[in-house]
Amino acid sequence: MEMGKYIYGVVISNNGNTAEMPARGDISFVRYKDMSAMVRECEIIDFHALPTVSLARVLVEHQKSIEQVMSDGHTIIPMRLGTFAADEPAVLDILGKGYSLIKEIVQKTDGKIELDVVATWSDLTAVIQEAREDKEVKEFKEKLLSSPKGITVDDQIKVGVMLKKALDGKREKYSAEISNALASVSCAAKPHALMDDKMVINSAFLINVAMQKEFDCAVERLNAEFEEKLNFRCVGPLPPYSFYTLEVANIAPADLDWARGKLDLSGPAATKEEIKRAYRRAAFFFHPDAQPGKPGTEKEFDDLRRAYKLLLDYCQAVKQADDEEKIVFSAEKAKKETLLVKVKE
Repeated sequence: MEMGKYIYGVVISNNGNTAEMPARGDISFVRYKDMSAMVRECEIIDFHALPTVSLARVLVEHQKSIEQVMSDGHTIIPMRLGTFAADEPAVLDILGKGYSLIKEIVQKTDGKIELDVVATWSDLTAVIQEAREDKEVKEFKEKLLSSPKGITVDDQIKVGVMLKKALDGKREKYSAEISNALASVSCAAKPHALMDDKMVINSAFLINVAMQKEFDCAVERLNAEFEEKLNFRCVGPLPPYSFYTLEVANIAPADLDWARGKLDLSGPAATKEEIKRAYRRAAFFFHPDAQPGKPGTEKEFDDLRRAYKLLLDYCQAVKQADDEEKIVFSAEKAKKETLLVKVKE
């Protein structure tokens, strides 16, 4: 059993003094300059291999621990679920590499919180019935009923597709109205995936703490306006999970060599602009539109995009460590993994 430090997030104390952050049960704080990593000593496990029920339980514990620190008045930038470091020096290395980025995020999120808004159909059956009355759907069904050939399976499929289109149109219309109404009382919004057919909107909003009352009132007005159609639920305040969750990545030397080969970067160094130009050259040649019908073109193009993204990540990692403009692919740097701290996409 391999033990390590599970990292919940990075904390900035409410008075700027992270030395005052006390341990909380089995949770402790690893200090670096004016910030601390919130950690717990535990077995290192692969979260991707956890059963859904276990993963959900871990996620709830992860969020509760973070939100408890936040409720005490501290600013916390969450770390991606399942982030481990081998030991305290490794935690300090992460804080050191990501220090500038974390400080930048703290400035962007100072005095801000996340609120998640979910709206669902009050009566999905009634909405489906309403969609059946859509002009295009009705006309097509009437045409089928009057046809001497009868209704085929393909016809039924077409009706289903048209019905879905009508439902999606209603959902998109209401979603846009809700988003527009909340835009004036929020700084940013990020849509999440809809979990089922009943959901109309599932979005996160970044708001100023001082605007929380106005935001809540705006949601209440929407709830009253759509009383017969939609049910609203607002979750928060939360840390900015949807906007600024940190992620730690290790770029292996073999992956770096693969990416350089894909973009034909054989030189000892390159600037970020040179990497972009190399990608554009290769992408122009391998784009599926440039070679229609040629087998393997889409995979090659996908590989190019992955290689380009990996090299940009490497540029960011080197800049975090050395603040270099020209990225050197030296033998010394290629001997070990390159640590990158970034905002999760």
